[in-house]
Amino acid sequence: MRQDMSSHTRPPQPGIRLRVDLDGDPRPHHSAKIEARLRVDVAADGAPTDLPAVELAVIIAVDVAEQHRAAVRHALPAALRALPDRISFTVLGGGPEPVRCYPRGDDEWAVADQYHRRRAAFVAGSLPLHRDGPRPAGYARWAARARALLAGRPLSVQHLVLITDGSSAAGEHRLTEELERCAGQFTCDVFAIGADWAPDPLLDLAERLHGTAQFVDDGLGRAITDAIARLRRVHTPQLPIEVTLRPSVRQVSLSEKAPRPHRLGGLPRPGRPHRWSFPTYQWEQGSRDYLLTLVADADGDPLETELQFAMVSVGDVHAPVVARWHLPDQSAPPAPATGTGTGSVRSLNATARMRGALRAGLAALREHRRDTAEECLGQAARLATGLDIGWVLDEIRTVADVEDAAAGRIRLRAVDAGALGPMILRAGSRPGAPPADTAGPRPGPRCGGCGTPAGGEARYCISCGKELL
Repeated sequence: MRQDMSSHTRPPQPGIRLRVDLDGDPRPHHSAKIEARLRVDVAADGAPTDLPAVELAVIIAVDVAEQHRAAVRHALPAALRALPDRISFTVLGGGPEPVRCYPRGDDEWAVADQYHRRRAAFVAGSLPLHRDGPRPAGYARWAARARALLAGRPLSVQHLVLITDGSSAAGEHRLTEELERCAGQFTCDVFAIGADWAPDPLLDLAERLHGTAQFVDDGLGRAITDAIARLRRVHTPQLPIEVTLRPSVRQVSLSEKAPRPHRLGGLPRPGRPHRWSFPTYQWEQGSRDYLLTLVADADGDPLETELQFAMVSVGDVHAPVVARWHLPDQSAPPAPATGTGTGSVRSLNATARMRGALRAGLAALREHRRDTAEECLGQAARLATGLDIGWVLDEIRTVADVEDAAAGRIRLRAVDAGALGPMILRAGSRPGAPPADTAGPRPGPRCGGCGTPAGGEARYCISCGKELL
């Protein structure tokens, strides 16, 4: 039976903290939108430093034309020689269809040891690459091949490393459909080499499959090794975020905003029409920010009364989404004291707009639509200034003179359109650390006897029963 990436989640479970921030109270109408920021903090809490390599299955797929063989000639053997003992791996080369390069014969997977590392590195020297003739079917075919291979290796972490120069980019109308099949089955990192690839499908792969997309000018072998090392730092391969809705809530969506932007697909729970599960993957120790969006019908609800619109659950930790309806001509009452302020949702939305404007501006510049590029990059500069995000301004300064960042006034310079692809990848996939405003202790009182955190309305400790003062 096919098992997904949650099949072998290892104990012990990590320590989880969950916080919910709302941006004030909404105004009632038939399709009112309620937005909340979720901050999830995960601590190792005694888990081993590295995930055992035996729990990892990694495909290294080389989607590169023959003229770019030099870019992988030394990098791929070096990465294969650095594989940790007992990791399951397979290497795919290119042709009209993806071709298994190692292991050869009937076995689809090898388990790394000194023999297999040496043999794989040797065979990689004659890796089949795209040549003149029919072009491969495109990224959808690579994703489908990975999905089929990983179906037979149901380990905790299943991952695709795709190295591409864009030479198989035909037939990408199938990519969205294939990514829907792959979502939740494995994750993917994309490394782009050369200059002839389109950024959008690479960002689609990384976003939908919860990985990264980056341009690698040199150091490809180290990039592959670092990606595998990051997989081993995973404490929890899959950590679903569950949202139980009030019946009046008609729509729900959840997206990761930091450290990396990802769309999350919601799965309805069978027999629970108001409960949705949003799988997330590759949890290391640290924090993540999510934007939860609810669309609710306020027609039958009372005004100025606290209502619980959803319950968010991560493992055994729960937090309510509480708000009240207020009329437009009334001043909004204070927001529930569940977070650190009312600016968090606005900051998440502004950051998303900034990334989108930067990506759209660079894409327009690549397509020689300079008016659109100047408008979008100016908007990105203005938002970056307000958010104090310096790397975005640094990116803009490589293609434009920033005359007044706060006002969004820039003046484009002449640039090589072929050099913009790596910048577009960074705009869409570069990690952004969550803000440090919620890095402190969990809100609410703690038991004076055993130190267990308690909710704001608690009167007795849930662990030792002592009365809270």
